[in-house]
Amino acid sequence: MSRGFVKEDDQEETPIIPPRAALPAGATNYVTPAGLQALKEEQKELLREISDLEEPDERERRRALAVLNGKLNLLKERLASARLLDKVDTDEVRFGARVTYTISGANKPVTLQIVGVDEADVKQQKIAFTAPVARALMGKKPGEETTLQLGDQSRRICIQEISYSAKD
Repeated sequence: MSRGFVKEDDQEETPIIPPRAALPAGATNYVTPAGLQALKEEQKELLREISDLEEPDERERRRALAVLNGKLNLLKERLASARLLDKVDTDEVRFGARVTYTISGANKPVTLQIVGVDEADVKQQKIAFTAPVARALMGKKPGEETTLQLGDQSRRICIQEISYSAKD
């Protein structure tokens, strides 16, 4: 049929589904126990939203379902690729570590946890293992120093303390 005979209102836009947190190509999708639990809770919530969706307008209902199903499919891919790392017994910075360090030019120490890309949240002091600061800290022990390259600037980082918690 010619486009001349199609009403504009009959054309549905493809919904935009926000992407998940970036995971570099070829990188393993590591998750902490808390991160895996959060992904499973997110899946339950999406399934609940799909089953409880009440939208009187059929076009809006199809659009909302497409968005929710798209999010669910992305989440299922992430869950399928998740590799749980939980039992860490080391005195050096690894995935899941809570690290306290000082950085040159800063007044006070910084504490953060190195987690998976889906659970990273700066407000909760959690950074992804793919972040430049996490990569700079990996493999270091308390008292060791490393360099963080920030564009054309470099900063010295001194590791103060490392801990691992079974619940994180």
